[in-house]
Amino acid sequence: MKSPLLSLPGAVPGEGPDEGVAAHYGDLFREQRALADGTGFVDLSHRGVVTVSGADRLSWLHLLITQHVSELPPGQATEALILSAHGHIEHALYLVDDGETTWAHVEPDSQGDLIAYLESMKFFYRVDIADRTDDCAVVHLPAGSITEAAEDTVVRETPYGRDLFLPRVRLTDFAEASGPAIGVLAYEALRVEAHRPRVGLETDHRTIPHELGWIGSAVHLQKGCYRGQETVARVQNLGKPPRRLVFLHLDGSEVTLPSHGAPIRLASEGEEGRQLGFITSSARHHELGPIALALVKRNVPVDAELIADSTAAAQETVVEP
Repeated sequence: MKSPLLSLPGAVPGEGPDEGVAAHYGDLFREQRALADGTGFVDLSHRGVVTVSGADRLSWLHLLITQHVSELPPGQATEALILSAHGHIEHALYLVDDGETTWAHVEPDSQGDLIAYLESMKFFYRVDIADRTDDCAVVHLPAGSITEAAEDTVVRETPYGRDLFLPRVRLTDFAEASGPAIGVLAYEALRVEAHRPRVGLETDHRTIPHELGWIGSAVHLQKGCYRGQETVARVQNLGKPPRRLVFLHLDGSEVTLPSHGAPIRLASEGEEGRQLGFITSSARHHELGPIALALVKRNVPVDAELIADSTAAAQETVVEP
C-alpha cells in the first residue's frame, strides 16, 4: 500500500516494515521536535485496518484477545494481543469501538493472517469481520494537537496522541489542511523513547508479553479464556520471563546505528563475548541522541555496561529482572 503522500516535497520512502510511507520529509530532527510539540501529523496509512461489527462483537473479542473488552465503552482506546497456544505474541491490536463497530489497526501486511484467525473462530457468534485497509488510512496526531477530526472520522485517543481512521480518498486533502507532514522515523524515535514495543521489532517467534512490559497495558490479568492464557498466568504467578526489554543510550560518536538484530554483549567481554540479547529498534533522538530498545537475558545485571555490535551502550531498566 503506497501512500500518495510520498509525492510531497522532500519525501524519502520508508524501508522494512514501514515501506509505503515516508521515512522523513527532509529534516528528521525538526520533524521530531514538531511531533513532540504537538504539531503536524504522521502518515501511518501502510498499517492494516480491521473492523468487527455485529451484536456479539465485544463479548466475542473478549474470548480471543488478552484485554478485557466485553464492556468497552464507545470511544475508549485500548490495546490487546493475540497469542499462540504457547503464549507467544502473534498480533498487537490497537482498538477503539464506536458503538456499532470495533476498529483496530495492526502491523503492515499482518491483517490477512489476523482475519484468517478471527474467521476461524466465528462459530455461531453474530459478528462480521472486514479488511478495511484499502479504503481506510491511519493518521496519527500527536498529543497536544489542535487539529480537529471530521465528525464521521473514527478517533482513537491515547496519552500519546490520536489515531484517526480516515477514509483513504481524503488522505491528500487532510495533509493539505493539517500539515506539516512528519515521517515515520520521527514517530519511531518517540516510540523508542517511550519504551513502547512493536510487534515484529521487539518480538520474535518466542516472545511472551511479560518480556516487553505489556502486562497491564495490553494484557488484563483478571480474565481468562483466551488462547495462551495459561502461559501468561504461569509466568505471572510462578516464575519470571527468560528475557527483559531494556532501553539503551548508545555511544554518540558512532556514525551508524546498530541495526535490528545486532548482538548485545557485556562491554567487559568485548565483541567476541557471549551474546546476551539483540537490538530490537534503534533511532536518533533530537534530545537524547542515539537510543535503542533491546531484549536481553533476564539475569544480565541492570548496571552492566553493554555493547551492541561494537557500539557502547548504557542501559535503563524497562522490565524488572
